[in-house]
Amino acid sequence: MPKLHKDAQVEVKLDATAGLVEVALSDEQRRQLFENPGETIVAIVELSSVQYTGHAKGEEKQPQVKLRVTGCEAARDDEEQAALLEAKRAMWRARRMDGTLDEIGNGPRKAGDLLGASFAGYPSEAEYRQAEREKEDRRRAEYVR
Repeated sequence: MPKLHKDAQVEVKLDATAGLVEVALSDEQRRQLFENPGETIVAIVELSSVQYTGHAKGEEKQPQVKLRVTGCEAARDDEEQAALLEAKRAMWRARRMDGTLDEIGNGPRKAGDLLGASFAGYPSEAEYRQAEREKEDRRRAEYVR
């Protein structure tokens, strides 16, 4: 992987593959997006670099990286949406405060703390795995009958 000068500007392109976004949306959300132009859905998205345009010495071309959505979960209700938007604002404030003073003042610096409180009632990874095992056990028990 080539190393760029720390001040080099890298252009970011989004890969056209959006299958994981589609899977993360409910049928109702898809209809809302189609029927209401300008509708907004809030989601947590994972992006991975899948391709880059190299940067050769003496070349004037701006370096580029192509990103693909490799994970996505969309907010399903107003509470989830509000929590994700507040986390986004907290992260934005932290970025602003790292470089300049933010006109809104000192806000939450750790978006994870915000999300932890907002999603405290949601299942942990261990609880999810246990529920999946129980579901599989019930399926097997029905098959044996």
